[in-house]
Amino acid sequence: MTLASIRRQTLADQVFDRAVEAIVSGEIEAGAPISEIEIADRFGVSRGPAREAIFRLESKGLVTRTAHLGARVVALTLEDLRSLYEMREALECKATYLAASRISDETLSHMAFILERDAQNAEMASGKAYYQLGTDDDFHVMIIRASGNVRIERALFEELYDVLRLYRFRSSMAQGRASVAWDEHQAILKALRARDPDAAEQAMRHHIHTSWCNNARAFEISGQ
Repeated sequence: MTLASIRRQTLADQVFDRAVEAIVSGEIEAGAPISEIEIADRFGVSRGPAREAIFRLESKGLVTRTAHLGARVVALTLEDLRSLYEMREALECKATYLAASRISDETLSHMAFILERDAQNAEMASGKAYYQLGTDDDFHVMIIRASGNVRIERALFEELYDVLRLYRFRSSMAQGRASVAWDEHQAILKALRARDPDAAEQAMRHHIHTSWCNNARAFEISGQ
């Protein structure tokens, strides 16, 4: 592999990451058309890295492509979202159960730090939204990885995680939801610290259920 190809791949990674955050935050709206030219212009890159980024967005389920219509940001139906949440509940609650007995003290301390940092975020403090970057500092990512089950991790990250982040963010924008979601994270962390698998699983189940209810309500209000 040449140095030039390494640089192109690195740039494509950066464009992909920025495009994901733009979609999740709603900067690029669900259902909106998306093209190489738009991505290239938005992020100030050539069409090559933009093209690679769109292909990767498709593979992550964030972009769909239809004959004669081109590529568009995913816009799920209520039934699509229900299926995703059912799968998320089954896998992530199990991951939380496993993590309670496998998570390290170091990870628990880092999770506590992240929650305190999140509480200081301007949007979080104002109750506008509870937004976590899609990195290793994401509360849910840390739990999933702490489960020690690579198959659960792969299923969640390869099939669900990025699309669900979009709807997790939307859920957090419901009135009063940001502070409630933060409190639910604290309850999950408390159970993990106690090394109580049943309590940790139940706390995560409650958290996912309330997120689902908020999203379902949003669909009803919007008439989707």
